[in-house]
Amino acid sequence: MNTSRTDTTSEEPILLEQTVSTIRGILEELHVPATLHEPLFEGNEWKYLKDCIDSGWVSSVGSYVDRIEQMLAAYTGAGRAVAVVNGTAALFIGLKLAGVEPGDEVLIPALTFVATANAVTYCGATPHFVDSEDATLGMDPVKLGRYLNEIADSDNGETRNRLTGARIRAVIPMHTFGHPVDMDPLVELCSRWGLTIVEDAAESLGSFYKGRHTGTFGRIGILSFNGNKTVTTGGGGALLLNDEAEARYAKHLTTTARRPHKWEFFHDMLGYNFRMPNLNAALGCAQLERLPSFLERKRRLAERYAEAFKDSPGVRLMKEPPGSHSNYWLNALILNEAVAPQRDALLEATNAGGIMTRPVWTLMHRLPMYESCPRMDLSVAESLERRIVNIPSSVSRSGS
Repeated sequence: MNTSRTDTTSEEPILLEQTVSTIRGILEELHVPATLHEPLFEGNEWKYLKDCIDSGWVSSVGSYVDRIEQMLAAYTGAGRAVAVVNGTAALFIGLKLAGVEPGDEVLIPALTFVATANAVTYCGATPHFVDSEDATLGMDPVKLGRYLNEIADSDNGETRNRLTGARIRAVIPMHTFGHPVDMDPLVELCSRWGLTIVEDAAESLGSFYKGRHTGTFGRIGILSFNGNKTVTTGGGGALLLNDEAEARYAKHLTTTARRPHKWEFFHDMLGYNFRMPNLNAALGCAQLERLPSFLERKRRLAERYAEAFKDSPGVRLMKEPPGSHSNYWLNALILNEAVAPQRDALLEATNAGGIMTRPVWTLMHRLPMYESCPRMDLSVAESLERRIVNIPSSVSRSGS
């Protein structure tokens, strides 16, 4: 369905009561909670947590930490995974590994969760905001390429913003709601400009681009296991790496940089206490065992939504981009521009009807701490911000 401003004037208004009724009917049919996204514990969670308690290994050392790292590496195809306390910490460490330094700029989408920008700022660097594309909701590599040609210079493998003089060191594509960014042209673009890719795959565990798991296309990828993610550890995250030496360094850096020893506490550099506790890892191991079932049920829900809204005037369900296989972490209704002014009325009607919905995040350049950061034309992201409504996307309680 065409979503341009010029072609939507004839669209009929969204029927709010009908939309609420449609969503409620699907949730009841598939036994899906009306909350936006809540965890489901139906496997070995109690067993593994009890094992931690009975053994006394509940903190930052334990067999489940090793196990979850092995499971993540095996599932995603990454060489190594390093479990940490949350996705933001993983992204911060990923940027440090990528060589991001104070004064650098890092290209990130304006349409993202604030943690993406915050992690850049923690490094002393500056977020540089990039537009999105309608087909993926993620970073637009074609538009970014044109923009870099206009504002950047490359010399001896180093890219600088000629408007600010700052080095542009890295790019962070974020796979919005689990839908993969168009990675092939982005990888080629970053190679041409000497930019390091640090993939924000926080929302996309279980998503694949051309048969390859998200988070494995760049030098470093990161995952999140917050309570609202497809798989949760309560709070947690992970780095995905392919270089063994870099993975060992990441592990060292996130475990306070303590040199292994039976009793001595010697730290050979500034490290970070970003360790994932064994309790959290145990929960995550049980959740990962159920991941195929979770993904199957989430896809079933997305398919029912797509079918239900295929003929609805002025609204469509966001579908996985061509060549991709999405985890459908959060389902999203995309309103046409002509009916975008009704977004808040739709949010009010659904929430008043007991169905949790929400708008997309406020764009990063509208936040007070980031309003002066460099940015390209963000017309697509600004349009999407007006038109996105997330709808209930929890895993069905009905089982596989």
